[in-house]
Amino acid sequence: MSRFTDPLTGADAVGDPTAPELADGFDDADGAGGANAQDRDEGAVNKTGTTTVGITAEDGVVVATDRRASLGGRFVSNKSVQKVEQIHPTGVLTLVGSVGGAQSFIRTLRSEADLYEVRKGESISIHALATLAGNFARGGPWFAINPILAGVDEEGSHVYSIDPAGGVMADDYTVTGSGMQLAYGTIEGEYDDGMSMADARDLAVRAVDAASERDTGSGNGVYVAEVTGDGVDIEGFDETDAALAER
Repeated sequence: MSRFTDPLTGADAVGDPTAPELADGFDDADGAGGANAQDRDEGAVNKTGTTTVGITAEDGVVVATDRRASLGGRFVSNKSVQKVEQIHPTGVLTLVGSVGGAQSFIRTLRSEADLYEVRKGESISIHALATLAGNFARGGPWFAINPILAGVDEEGSHVYSIDPAGGVMADDYTVTGSGMQLAYGTIEGEYDDGMSMADARDLAVRAVDAASERDTGSGNGVYVAEVTGDGVDIEGFDETDAALAER
């Protein structure tokens, strides 16, 4: 650890003078938003609980999520949370984990995608955006996030899961959130390579519905995002049956 003179106070100080100055409550040493992050009142943090599903299809990707937020996993604090947001002309990101952390993460990643487009004159690739998301998750102060990034670019359809430590994993389909085991059980036996957008939508919605039956952190309807090379379409439904009827 080096010693240097603080230019504002003139006092001797120990540390790295080039390191960013973090707000109170953050300690970069633990790499997860600071030691004090572990002391937060979990019961007072709005969490999405959540089941979010991403499935690749022949002509794009489908993402489906439930709509419930809870306090400490004990009380339903909101029944209509939109857990999938557009962050790219042909890309979406889901909210998984603490609501505040997930919303901040989405705003940051969307801003970076917009800046790239302004500077380069073209949209960032989905793979590059996933790498950037992983870097942010690894080095940033976001609290307990585990989103899905899904999109379409010149290289095809992509689905990535981003873990809280910054790990980025691509797959044909993925599920994150508290209902993931139940949703995976529905998808594993029915997914086919090159399935149509309609079939992928049906499977994603039924996977969220299956998780909502038993997972207390998931429920209250579904949001469905369909992403193709033409753009993003996001719809919300109070009941999963209504989403299936839209096929």
